[in-house]
Amino acid sequence: MSSRERILGRVRRALADTGSAEAPVERAYLREHGHRTTAQTVDLLAENLADYRALVHRATEDELPAVITRLLAERGSRRVLVPAGLPAAWMPTAGPERVDDRAASTARELDAVDSVVTGCAVAIAETGTIVLDGGPDQGRRRITLVPDHHICVVRVPDQVVSSVPQALERLDRTRPLTWISGPSATSDIELDRVEGVHGPRTLEVVLVSTGGPAVEVTP
Repeated sequence: MSSRERILGRVRRALADTGSAEAPVERAYLREHGHRTTAQTVDLLAENLADYRALVHRATEDELPAVITRLLAERGSRRVLVPAGLPAAWMPTAGPERVDDRAASTARELDAVDSVVTGCAVAIAETGTIVLDGGPDQGRRRITLVPDHHICVVRVPDQVVSSVPQALERLDRTRPLTWISGPSATSDIELDRVEGVHGPRTLEVVLVSTGGPAVEVTP
């Protein structure tokens, strides 16, 4: 029996002694705030991501390799970490040295990587949040926390939902979930904002659709 099961067992026994019964949890809350079209939901995601200081780009599937190539070049990246399950078509055939996601990699080795490119599990429009679950195109959690530059690809509209409740319905709570709202940032008592303390200093999100020209979205 786990510690969690022992604690819950004690709580149930204590409630039984008082004659109290476990009441069902009321879940009649709103699942989303207002009705939106798919395009409006994606636009809201882009707006909230930019509000959190993420750099947002739009591209078609055919344009994606060129967009990633440009973002890496603008960053001056020489070494880029790529999860094993990242679609090969996303990455340029030439460019920076690719570094594999290895369990044996140390924090120092990961810190020497210039950029990391991943997919995501789901993106939440109302909160501007990207969720990773350690899937094949995302790799282990630490590869997106140590390198200073993270490029995250979001498939539009398949991976975009309006609200947190809708996202939770898609996610497996047994997986290692990482919730990202913009680049890493923290503030001291004087409210001085510092970025890159416990995650990437720069987060770039590419919203990939099945058609249409690439459109830049700036903060």
